[in-house]
Amino acid sequence: MKNTLRRVFSYARPYIGYFVLTILFAAMGVSLSLAVPVFIGEAVDCCIGRGDVDFENLKKIAAALALIVVSSTLFQWLMSLCTNKLAFLTVRDLRADIFNKLERVPLRYIDRHSKGELTSRVINDIEIVSDGLLQGFTQFFSGVITILGTLIFMMTINVKIALVVVFMTPLSFIAASRITKATHSSYMQQSKLRGDMVALAEEMAGNQKLVKAFVYDERAIERFDRINSEYGRVGAKATFYSSMTNPTTRFVNGLIYAAVGLLGSLGAIGYTSFVGAMSVGKLSSFLAYANQYTKPFNEISGVFAELQNAVASAQRIFDVLDEEEVSDDTDKEVLTGCRGDLSFRNVYFSYNPKIKLIQDFTLDVKAGERVAIVGPTGCGKSTIINLLLRFYDIDSGDIIVSGKNISDVTRDSLRSSFGMVLQETWVFTGTVAENIAYGAPDASREQIIEAAKSVYAHGFIKRLPQGYDTVISEDSGLSQGQKQLICIARIMLMDPPMLILDEATSSIDLRTEQRVQKAFAKLMEGRTSFVIAHRLSTIKNSDTILVMKDGNIIEQGDHNELMDKGGFYSELYNSQFAT
Repeated sequence: MKNTLRRVFSYARPYIGYFVLTILFAAMGVSLSLAVPVFIGEAVDCCIGRGDVDFENLKKIAAALALIVVSSTLFQWLMSLCTNKLAFLTVRDLRADIFNKLERVPLRYIDRHSKGELTSRVINDIEIVSDGLLQGFTQFFSGVITILGTLIFMMTINVKIALVVVFMTPLSFIAASRITKATHSSYMQQSKLRGDMVALAEEMAGNQKLVKAFVYDERAIERFDRINSEYGRVGAKATFYSSMTNPTTRFVNGLIYAAVGLLGSLGAIGYTSFVGAMSVGKLSSFLAYANQYTKPFNEISGVFAELQNAVASAQRIFDVLDEEEVSDDTDKEVLTGCRGDLSFRNVYFSYNPKIKLIQDFTLDVKAGERVAIVGPTGCGKSTIINLLLRFYDIDSGDIIVSGKNISDVTRDSLRSSFGMVLQETWVFTGTVAENIAYGAPDASREQIIEAAKSVYAHGFIKRLPQGYDTVISEDSGLSQGQKQLICIARIMLMDPPMLILDEATSSIDLRTEQRVQKAFAKLMEGRTSFVIAHRLSTIKNSDTILVMKDGNIIEQGDHNELMDKGGFYSELYNSQFAT
């Protein structure tokens, strides 16, 4: 917990100015508020008896009190303003760091965590840290100064009674610290369950068609209810412990207040042997200070739950920030003049060391060749692409592109040599033109339109309300086929030397597919192309077909050669056209 708080506060270091101003305004505001009981005590002593009231002094005291209260309120407002700035700027930097970190972590980390959980850490956990810091900072600064100030004032009124207050104070700390320890683990568990709940809710909401189609509603509700029930149980436990803090400290503070009232009353009525003489006005002031002295303990204990929750959320954030990053390769060679020839040489790779996948994989591809990769699900087709683009690094062996080992060139220059269209369509919130120009932001409008025309997307784009300036998103009502055409137009616009088509036409109707295949044929002329397909009819014209099974190439050749062999490819092909 200490290390987590230290790291959170390290983000506040650049804004030390707001920290200093917070302390300054807190000191001024609290100091003025601490003067109020002194004037109240003097006002009480002005009321000596019935018919014996010093109204002149009361008027002066009332005017002074009004000025003090207004000034104290102003400084308290300035303190809160600085505290808010400090907290908001701190979490802004924290939010930027975790977002940037997610851009630098290996792809395996993203694959192993649900989008909902990562979203929860970036948004929900950051907000919880922000709320905890806001409340914690404000209460801490004003509370410490209030405690020190009231202690000084109480010492000036009566040292003995003040010492009684000081000696009884640790009881509040002991009670609060024991409850805090019991609370922390519950909040850590609650924070994890919150992430699981967000992940499940996002998964169900984002795939409602499949949920309905497979009649998964009841099971989804059961899964959510299990997590929600556990979240409620853990949350109730955490809330119970945290809610015990304030009443416990208030009880202890009540004992302190009662002790002050009893001892002060003895001094006021003449029993001065122990505490000394006290006027009724001084007793009133002392009681007010005793209440002010114990109040910060109540307030600080009251925000313990928020602080515990914030620490638990901060730990989840730092877990991401502590993840290993993809190594910096800016000092490596930039891949230029890519010809398109490449080879895999004795490549070994597994996602899980205990489960073998690609073993001693070797392949040579000449520039301009069209290579199709086919095989059953899970055989390693997409893995080849992941390794080629260095989304994952191979365990051993070499991958050579245009005579350069891909481990010796920068990732950016390697990936910019490929154009890739995936089976999963993705459009971001922006205009159609911006989506098409995603990989070529400097492209002209004419180039964007030409790319769209080449994949037969121009027609439906012109029918949109604002044409190429229509703002679209994942939920904008475009069909899967239309979104896929936009994704394909991106690659047309980039004009890369090598292509990767991973089930690129799977979401397009047969008529549109025929047109897009013609566009792809034109695009692939003179370019090395990798095509992953389940519909084998789409890859019959490939120069080389790689048939994969269990991570290895078991057959290789063109369509006619493989059909003549009557092997695994022939079985796959015939199974798709069996009548």
